[in-house]
Amino acid sequence: MSVEAGGFDDLVAAVRDFSEERGWTPVQTPKNLAMALTGEAGELAAELQWLGSDESVDAVRTDRELRERVAMEMADVLIYLARLADVTGIDLLDAARRKLAVNHGRFPVGSAPSRAHDG
Repeated sequence: MSVEAGGFDDLVAAVRDFSEERGWTPVQTPKNLAMALTGEAGELAAELQWLGSDESVDAVRTDRELRERVAMEMADVLIYLARLADVTGIDLLDAARRKLAVNHGRFPVGSAPSRAHDG
């Protein structure tokens, strides 16, 4: 199946098809997918770990090779997250909307976080 432009449901279906065509469904349990997702998030962090906060903003915008590596790691995270949502039957977009509503109450306008130290 080719991956065409579409919404999140189309991505979920494409990832499901990809997984099923390869016989990966039996090992794609919520636990295994969560562990894989964590690994991919680590790979994303590794692309930026030695850059300062401000430097990372500029680097991702201007360094085409870094930008592509970051994009591919972000894609891996999204793909695993889409598969996890599918396997668990969780409507991820609905969950994200509900979580954002909760966060509106937890973090009112004007409650800016303190600036993290570079490290």
